[in-house]
Amino acid sequence: MESRIGVIGIIVENRREAAPRVNEILSRHAEIIVGRMGVPYREKNLSVIALIVDGTTDALGALTGQLGALPGVKVKSALARRLSGADPQRKGSDW
Repeated sequence: MESRIGVIGIIVENRREAAPRVNEILSRHAEIIVGRMGVPYREKNLSVIALIVDGTTDALGALTGQLGALPGVKVKSALARRLSGADPQRKGSDW
């Protein structure tokens, strides 16, 4: 199955309650997470997390589905796919 690279944005409302469950899910899917940035927004009692991911659509769907099923957690993703015939050594707009 083809691997896709993308960005997943997560907003965690009521972060004190939801954060442990979010982190548990992220840990279970660590093999597809390339990078993570999390910013707590204490004044609003929420957190914003940005993930850079690389995995199959099934693996990415499992991650976003599990996160989105949590109360108070909103998830959006944007995925790219390598164009056919793209050379991984070449720089430019092959993504």
